Amino acid sequence: MLYSSVISERFRHPRFFGDLDGADAVFEDVNPLCGDRVRIQLKLANGGIADARFKGDSCAICMASADLLAEMARGRAVDEALALGPDDLLTRLGATIRPSRITCVTLPLQVLKGALAAVGAAR
Repeated sequence: MLYSSVISERFRHPRFFGDLDGADAVFEDVNPLCGDRVRIQLKLANGGIADARFKGDSCAICMASADLLAEMARGRAVDEALALGPDDLLTRLGATIRPSRITCVTLPLQVLKGALAAVGAAR
């Protein structure tokens, strides 16, 4: 199997893909090496992330990572969301990712941090 069942499922049927009406924070970035593009949209409330959605055009690994990250960020305090790292996503993806593909996992993390920094929520 090329991808884990988590990656395959999240790529085919992402749970948090789409626009988030009334988003408080939006950020998009691209990985120039492979062309993955991810946009994260957040609703913030009471010092935390009330809701999260993503859009983008990316590989299966990046799409699955973005979907998992949106799920993991929802309901967390901003500081807790900012503390999420590659290992958190790699564990949830349930796959061994080659070093050359790690940026597919980490792009959504960079975008989340960019969204929070854009509204001054990141410290």
